[in-house]
Amino acid sequence: MFPPAREPQTAKEWLAYYDLRWRVLRAPWQQPKGSEKDELEDTAIHRMIVDNNMVIAIGRLHFIDDGTAQIRYMAVDADYEKQGLGKQILFSLEQTAKQQQINKILLHARENATGFYEKHGYTCIKPSHTLYGEIKHFLMEKNL
Repeated sequence: MFPPAREPQTAKEWLAYYDLRWRVLRAPWQQPKGSEKDELEDTAIHRMIVDNNMVIAIGRLHFIDDGTAQIRYMAVDADYEKQGLGKQILFSLEQTAKQQQINKILLHARENATGFYEKHGYTCIKPSHTLYGEIKHFLMEKNL
């Protein structure tokens, strides 16, 4: 059993959080360090799961308008996949959204992740963008 998802607290945790994001979502496509961040980091809600002082799963929620939020940057360390960590991060972000009176969550899922989100109540709306010329994304939503 893993500890609950929580926000990074220390400088070391923040470094590990962003490092996992880069390693899973950017490095395989030769993207530089720093490409794993955007202009919304300071106002977003961040969640991570730590096991033996190692960040093993992450995700982020940011607000679009009064009733809508977006989940981005979901990632699980390859050694910890298929153990329910993505579900745990997703649930934590959704609960936070509900507490903030959010009634709809949007996300742009990679093609290989659409089944995960559908299993957790998200509906595929339409094809979105293609990242780095090869990673197809789909706009998905869930009403809370």
